[in-house]
Amino acid sequence: MIAASISDYRELARRRLPPFLFEYIDGGSYAELTLRRNIEDLQAVALRQRVLRDVSAVDLSADLFGVRCAMPVALAPVGLAGMNARRGEVQAARAASAADVPFCLSTVSLCPIAEVRPAARNLWFQLYMVRDRGFMRSLLAAAAAAGVDVLLFTVDLPMPGARYRDFRSGLAGAAGPAGQLRRAWQAACHPSWAYDVAIRGKPLTLGNMTATMAGKSGLQDYLGWITRNFDPSLTWDDLAWVRQHWPGKLVIKGILDPEDARQAAAHTVDGIVVSNHGGRQLDGVISGARALPPIADLVGDQLAVLADGGVRSGLDVVRMLALGAHGVLIGRAWAYALAGAGEAGVSHVLALIRAEMSIAMALTGATRVAEIRRGNVQLM
Repeated sequence: MIAASISDYRELARRRLPPFLFEYIDGGSYAELTLRRNIEDLQAVALRQRVLRDVSAVDLSADLFGVRCAMPVALAPVGLAGMNARRGEVQAARAASAADVPFCLSTVSLCPIAEVRPAARNLWFQLYMVRDRGFMRSLLAAAAAAGVDVLLFTVDLPMPGARYRDFRSGLAGAAGPAGQLRRAWQAACHPSWAYDVAIRGKPLTLGNMTATMAGKSGLQDYLGWITRNFDPSLTWDDLAWVRQHWPGKLVIKGILDPEDARQAAAHTVDGIVVSNHGGRQLDGVISGARALPPIADLVGDQLAVLADGGVRSGLDVVRMLALGAHGVLIGRAWAYALAGAGEAGVSHVLALIRAEMSIAMALTGATRVAEIRRGNVQLM
């Protein structure tokens, strides 16, 4: 199969990955209403075609937190991405660097910061807070020492959402020998993945968390540890602790309500990400596309507003920018590509997004990212 779109890479990922991993990437929480809304609401934003304008020179470049990037796109943090391809986070970071866009490493990546750093020209780091504050201090220090300047502090996961697909696939709820046997059988039925990742891709551990997870080795051990150790007691006051131990840019990821956006601006963060965690947390909430405009109108002049959720093309990136985002994070899009074709797949997806953005901008009459405004779209 030759991939020509992100949806094609989704199919490649479905074919190559064991079901428990594909469903982990592809699924959302509960009935997946918000997962569907993210895609449908964004695609329902109609681009406003304009003609007879000089669009011979379209410039996609933009500043993201003081760094000039080839386009206002970053690879979002994706947990366990190293399970999709051998040392997957390194492969994705190399693709992002070649495309001159940022790569954001997840706290729960397989590859640790030190391994990813040489591959990433513009490396961001995403933080989940756990109860062990001493470990958190050492993790933030390691990120700063590696030259990371932008920290995405995820605040919409005080506890994991209920993801039914993970139970059906055997990733969650199937502890002990029975669960291990079920996942091993799925892996054996996908030998190219098993050889690439399970055999050649070791160690299959959460690289950033190894120091605080002594004695834990299996996938189920990690998922259980995460559930027990994420900190649901976090409040706005804890931002002061993060700021105290983080010298770089601080971005709050997981804002959906204008009042929370106002709170973030009052706490002098550098940016926010309008996000519902890809529909993987509270099902039934508003989509990213619908949440973005009022938030951007409220705080877009005070701090950087990024957005994610449902982005499946460069056209969707332009839609998000027109709705008020200064930059757009893509998550599943690069995870599918990594699973389907490794680094080359991620590079191709970024090239597709760039080409699709160029066409969308030209046909809406925008030659620079700053010219993409609400008037370039019509809300259906």
